Amino acid sequence: MRRVSLAILVIAAMAAGTWWYLQRNRAVLPPGFAAGNGRIEANEIDIATKYAARILEIRVDEGDLVRAGQIVALLDTRDLAAQLRSAEAQVVQAQQQRNQVLAEIRQRQSELSLADKELQRTLVLSGKNFVSEQKVDQQRNIRRTAEAVLAAAESRRGSADAAIQVAQAEAERIRDLLQDGTLTAPKAGRILFRLAETGEVLGAGGKVATLLDLSDVYMTFFLPASAAGRVALGAEARLLLDAAPARAVPAQVSFVSAQAQFTPKQVETRSERERMMFRVKARVPPALVQQHLEQVKTGLTGMAYVRLDPQAVWPDWLESDLIRQPAQ
Repeated sequence: MRRVSLAILVIAAMAAGTWWYLQRNRAVLPPGFAAGNGRIEANEIDIATKYAARILEIRVDEGDLVRAGQIVALLDTRDLAAQLRSAEAQVVQAQQQRNQVLAEIRQRQSELSLADKELQRTLVLSGKNFVSEQKVDQQRNIRRTAEAVLAAAESRRGSADAAIQVAQAEAERIRDLLQDGTLTAPKAGRILFRLAETGEVLGAGGKVATLLDLSDVYMTFFLPASAAGRVALGAEARLLLDAAPARAVPAQVSFVSAQAQFTPKQVETRSERERMMFRVKARVPPALVQQHLEQVKTGLTGMAYVRLDPQAVWPDWLESDLIRQPAQ
């Protein structure tokens, strides 16, 4: 029993010594670096309905990892399916009407061709004084009538074509709505919240779940104006999380705010200008996130360290296996 107690004390002393060593060394940040405390964040995406519908099935739970395109929920689309059948029937009907118009056009073209030939024969006979001028005028009127009837039929062909396009557009619209009845994950990530249940009726824009986009994981922190002005986009950064203080995570500066988050009313002295703080984001490489997807959690607090001077050398306590072996 004494040996077990002694072993526990030795382990506790070693852990305390390691913690003290790390804290002591981290307190001294070499020149050319800046640091700020922050927390891990990722974008949240609401998966919502496009139109009012009843939820038929939900296939995810909170905490589930989903891939891009994976089905999250299914909506009851039976009404839309019936509307699609009706719209497709309208397309067929419009096409049949167009075929009838085309047949009529062919008939009117034949009638015009015949009237034209009859007029030509009548003119020849008139030149030989075999028919009267009245007969010639009658044939001209018959030809004009046939020409007008053909023009009317051709105009109906345009209306028939337009009717087909309208019917097809309506059918395509309903098909799109049917596809929207299957809610999928737009990106790979983790289901943060499940906001609805099977059988519920949601209005247009009703939220079914909230997805945490793990393709863009970053830490948000703040730096004073003197440091923020020297930070370049793409600058190398290291993150130390409170949950894993001995394992530095590589990152890269992806954003520096153009405006101070809080500024004195009158910035006159240097001390007041130093109070201007700028928001900065350091993004974790997506490939590294994918390798450790199960361990990625938002809301974790920690420290972000940014290299301001490209020639500055990172201290040993900001090195780790994650940096020595970059994600492939």
